[in-house]
Amino acid sequence: MTGPESEGSQVRRAVCPGSFDPITNGHLDIIARASRLYDEVYVAVMINKSKKGLFEIDERIDLIHQVTAEYGNVRVEAFHGLLVDFCKQRDIPAIVKGLRAVSDFDYELQMAQMNNGLTGVETLFVPTNPTYSFLSSSLVKEVAQWGGDVSHLVPPQVLTALAERLRGD
Repeated sequence: MTGPESEGSQVRRAVCPGSFDPITNGHLDIIARASRLYDEVYVAVMINKSKKGLFEIDERIDLIHQVTAEYGNVRVEAFHGLLVDFCKQRDIPAIVKGLRAVSDFDYELQMAQMNNGLTGVETLFVPTNPTYSFLSSSLVKEVAQWGGDVSHLVPPQVLTALAERLRGD
């Protein structure tokens, strides 16, 4: 056998966590970049029972599958609880997070240090492409709800799903 799973080599895994409600071009950029650096990239879709999302978990997972289909090494799963437990169960040593601004760094650094202290999982920060430095799912939903054009902020499948959801289809 040859390749990443051949004798003596280890499969390099990472996770890109988030709520992805909905997935944006900024998220997709980070996932794509991680998929070039790792053998397997898990997209972990956070389940937050106390927060009602625009899209149900299964819908988010389906949209992420659609927009990451070209990357053969991306897996999509839902999770609840601690991300480090998700990582431990799947032998994932690294979390990949995009940073939009310095303000993201303060919170994410604390989270990274806590995760490392709990289980030794490392966090890699990837600077967001400047094109997406302002982008968030919340902002996309708000602009779309008021009829603004978000076609340049989300993949086409997400744009269609957003339009249908906001129309009440």
